Amino acid sequence: MFIEQPPTWFRRLMFQDSFWRIPSQPKCVYLTFDDGPTPQVTPWVLDVLARYGIKATFFCVGENVARYRAVFEQVKASGHRLGNHTMNHISALTYESKAYLANVEKANVLIQSDLFRPPHGWLRFGQASLLQKKYRIIMWDVVPRDYSSRLNAQDVINNVKKYVRNGSIITFHDQPKSWRNIQEALPASIEYLMEQGYEFRML
Repeated sequence: MFIEQPPTWFRRLMFQDSFWRIPSQPKCVYLTFDDGPTPQVTPWVLDVLARYGIKATFFCVGENVARYRAVFEQVKASGHRLGNHTMNHISALTYESKAYLANVEKANVLIQSDLFRPPHGWLRFGQASLLQKKYRIIMWDVVPRDYSSRLNAQDVINNVKKYVRNGSIITFHDQPKSWRNIQEALPASIEYLMEQGYEFRML
């Protein structure tokens, strides 16, 4: 459960001023996608979202943006929100603040967003404080673990069903590790959430 839905004490301990969940009425959820863009998965995700009339937020890795510029432009042209996920998907715990922020800024030259999500969900307090001067730090309320080789698509769907609630920020991944599960899990999860009366919003 710790990965799928971080407990309240952890959220308060780590980054109290970050966004984990945004409840409202009517009840809503926020679909987000990490680690892209990738030609293997992102265009398919865009097609699925278009089919259901949903806008989402894509937290992009800068080196993928540079490598797959056409796919990145496709995300932008589809009207989705963009977020920064560092230049090289680096862990904040292994970098000093100056180097880490430089990596984030290098990515933002390409991405140009005021949203930031740290890879692996970790930041030092000093890093978070500095980043919050420029970015809204977006964490998550539900990670269905679509990337896990230990789970199948039904497990991923069940995680969505078990943990989602009003205002959940849900994190899928538009990268090759998720492909085996996301093909079934993303459409099924969207349909389940629609059946439950959730509205889909962008951050």
